[in-house]
Amino acid sequence: MTLMHPLFSTSLLAVDTAPQQNILGNPVVFMVGIAVMFYFLLIRPQQKQRKEQVARIAALQNGDKVVTSSGIHGIVHNVKEHTVVVKVAEGIMIEFDKLAISIVNKKDSAVK
Repeated sequence: MTLMHPLFSTSLLAVDTAPQQNILGNPVVFMVGIAVMFYFLLIRPQQKQRKEQVARIAALQNGDKVVTSSGIHGIVHNVKEHTVVVKVAEGIMIEFDKLAISIVNKKDSAVK
């Protein structure tokens, strides 16, 4: 013979079996949230960095110290429409595409 306490027998009846509504349970809301996160963490900073790089390249002047994307250090000797002539050593000049310039140190600023 089994004796049951009255609290145990009624507690099973009080359990809520309705599904819980969760904002992240909706796949559309979840995908929009991921897209917004990608925009603010990846896309927007990259666009900002690219805009700053384009402004630095547009402001190139003779005498600026530059580093190319291949790691060549030199001083800008001549700026053309799409290219830059960089002096890498005494009497040695190399012509680069402007997009190959990755770092620009202005001739006025102190080198770190």
